[in-house]
Amino acid sequence: MKNKTWKTTDLGLATTISLFYPIKDIDKTNPKKVQFIFENSKKLNLLIKDYWKGKIKVDPSAYFNQLRAMKSRIYDKCL
Repeated sequence: MKNKTWKTTDLGLATTISLFYPIKDIDKTNPKKVQFIFENSKKLNLLIKDYWKGKIKVDPSAYFNQLRAMKSRIYDKCL
């Protein structure tokens, strides 16, 4: 794999991915856009393709709870 990490600023996509893969890091250097960083892999790329095709099914309450956790991490001053 050429790139060791994969980044996105899409909160919905990052939330979905984080239900399956841990977030490696969050880049807050740009005050207007947060980047979520994940370990790159073939499985991750397949998950992303399935996300955009609408093929991923997740528990709505798990997604909502994860979304709240993601927003908390965005606004946490310590990270």
